[in-house]
Amino acid sequence: MTTTNLPSTPRPLALALMLAGGLALSQAALAKPVTWDDIANDHSTTSNVLQYGMGTNAQRWSPLAQVNTDNVFKLTPAWSYSFGDEKQRGQESQAIIHDGVVYVTGSYSRVFALDAKTGKRLWTYSHRLPDDIRPCCDVVNRGAAIYGDKIYFGTLDARVVALNKDTGKVVWNKKFGDHSAGYTMTGAPTLVKDQKTGKVLLIHGSSGDEFGVVGRLFARDPDSGEEVWMRPFVEGHMGRLNGQDSTPTGDVKAPSWPDDPNHPTGKKAAWSQGGGAPWQSASFDAETNTIIIGAGNPAPWNGWARTSDGGNPHDYDSLYTSGQVGVDPTTGEVKWFYQHTPNDAWDFSGNNELVLFDYKDKDGKVTKATAHADRNGFFYVVDRANGKLKNAFPFVDKITWASHIDLKTGRPVENEGQRPPKPKAGETKGAVVEVSPPFLGGKNWNPMAYSQDTGLFYVPANHWKEDYWAEEAHYKKGSAYLGMGFRIKRLYDDHVGILRAMNPTTGKVAWEHKERLPLWAGVLATRGNLVFTGTGDGYFKAFDAKNGKELWKFQVGTGIISPPITWEQDGEQYIGVTAGYGGAVPLWGGDMAELTKPVAQGGSFWVFKLPSWDKASAQR
Repeated sequence: MTTTNLPSTPRPLALALMLAGGLALSQAALAKPVTWDDIANDHSTTSNVLQYGMGTNAQRWSPLAQVNTDNVFKLTPAWSYSFGDEKQRGQESQAIIHDGVVYVTGSYSRVFALDAKTGKRLWTYSHRLPDDIRPCCDVVNRGAAIYGDKIYFGTLDARVVALNKDTGKVVWNKKFGDHSAGYTMTGAPTLVKDQKTGKVLLIHGSSGDEFGVVGRLFARDPDSGEEVWMRPFVEGHMGRLNGQDSTPTGDVKAPSWPDDPNHPTGKKAAWSQGGGAPWQSASFDAETNTIIIGAGNPAPWNGWARTSDGGNPHDYDSLYTSGQVGVDPTTGEVKWFYQHTPNDAWDFSGNNELVLFDYKDKDGKVTKATAHADRNGFFYVVDRANGKLKNAFPFVDKITWASHIDLKTGRPVENEGQRPPKPKAGETKGAVVEVSPPFLGGKNWNPMAYSQDTGLFYVPANHWKEDYWAEEAHYKKGSAYLGMGFRIKRLYDDHVGILRAMNPTTGKVAWEHKERLPLWAGVLATRGNLVFTGTGDGYFKAFDAKNGKELWKFQVGTGIISPPITWEQDGEQYIGVTAGYGGAVPLWGGDMAELTKPVAQGGSFWVFKLPSWDKASAQR
C-alpha cells in the first residue's frame, strides 16, 4: 500500500527549472531519471547517494570535507523522521539520496520517501506480508536501489518490488522463492552494467540458509523485472539463462558434498538443502566486468550432517559456500571462487561486504583487490581478477578455530578440537566446545569503510565467544535446519564492540575504540578526516580517522544498527543514519540478550549538519 504526500516546496531540480525558464512545477520536472553514468560515478559525486556502499566499489568513502575534525563538535540535528506505528524492531537500512529525496527502507518491508532538507514525508509504501514468513534474524531490510524512474527493494516474502520513485506506486512485483520454505530478502539490490552487452541489470540474492534453502543470485531487467539469469551458490545445482537451464554450478555430481546417510532414502545428496545464500549486496568491477558477492554458510550448520558415514569433514569443502564469488554478468557463470571457511561448521558464512580497492603489498606492487572482514575473524585481500589470495590476517583477538591462513594454499590452518564433535551413539547432543569468534562473527553484515586518505579500513568488530555443540539435524520444510546448539558469551569484561582501524598491508591495528555493547552498525569515512558509526546504546559518534579520538556524539534514543551516509545539498553537508534497535544480537545472543535488554526499540531516520548560523563552517 502506498501513501502519498505532495511536497510543500519544489524539489531542487524542479525549482531550478522554474527559475531558469519560468516553467510551472510539473511531474516531468520531478521525474529526472537516474542513469548508469550517475551510478558509475556515485563514489565521486556528492549530491546523491545512489548505491548501497556509496558506490559500486562499496568503500563507504565520501570526498566531502565541510564537516571535519575542526568543526564536527558543532554538528546539530537538522531533522528526524519517525517510521511510526507498532512496527519497530531492527532498522538496518542504508538510505539512498537522489535529487533532494531520501529513500529509506524500514522493518516489515516498508519504504519511505522524505524531503532531504526538511524530512517531510513525500510517500510511503508498506508491503502486505503473509503470516507464514520465515525471517531468520529479525524483520529487517538493509536498503533499496534506484535506476531510471524506479526504486527497487526486497521483501520478507521473497519478492522484489519496483516502485515509481516519485509516487511510490508499484510498477512490478516479482516472486523469486517460496517464503514458507525460508526464502526471504533482506539485502539491498545492486545495479550493474554488463560491459559486454551494454545492458543494465538489477542484481539481487536470497536469504534463508538457516532453513535449508539453496542460495541463488538473480539478474533481472530493471524495467520489466523479468529474470535474465539465475545462479545457485551450491555445487551441483543447475543455473538458468533466459528461462532455460544453462550450466551447473561446479560439478553436477557435487563431489564437495557427500550423500546424506540420514535422509529417508539414504541417497539424497546433502547439497539438496545446501544453503550458500548470497543475502548481502554485491559489488561490481567494471574493469573486469565482474559481479563480486559473498556466499552464505552451508546448511545445516552441523558439518557431520554434510559428511558420509565414517568420513572426515576435511574431505568435503561444501562448495560454493562461505566464500566470495566472481560472477559473469552476461551469463551468470561463476568466473572464480575463493572460500574463506571450507566445510564451515560454525556458521561463519561469507556474506560480509566485498570492498574494491587498490592493494599495495610490502614490495610496493599494486593489485586491484577485494577486502573482506569475515565472520571467522580473519581479514582477506583477494585479487579480484582471479580470486587468488594476496593477504590474510586476524582483525579480532583470541581466534580459536584456526591459527592462521596459509598464504600459499589460501586455506585456514585449523586448530584441533574446534569442530564440535559428533554426538556419540545413542546421544542427541555432542560434547561442548568453546569457540571464538562465535557464529555472530568477528564482524557480521554491518559494513566497514575504507579511507582513500589514510589507506585504512575501519572495521566494526566484536569480541565474544560461544559454547557450541552438535545436535541431530533433520530437514523439514520451513523449520530451522541447524544441527547445532550454542550460547554466546563475553570474551572481555570491559567491552564487546571494538572499532578497529586496520592496515591491509601489514595487518596491524592503527587504532581501536571499545564499546560496552556489540557493534552492529556500519561505518562511514570522509575526506574531513572523520569516521562515523553508531552504537548499540544509542549514540551516533564521530572519530578522528588518523588516531581514533572520539570527537562528537549524539544520543538518538534507541540503538543504531545501520550504515550512515553523507551528501551535499545547497552548499551544506548533511549526514544521515537510520536508528532502531533489533537485529540478530538480541534474538540469538545468549549473554548478549541480557546485556542489550535495556535498549529501547525505535524506528526513525536522523539527519545532522553544521548550524546555519555558523558562517565560519558554512564557508569551508
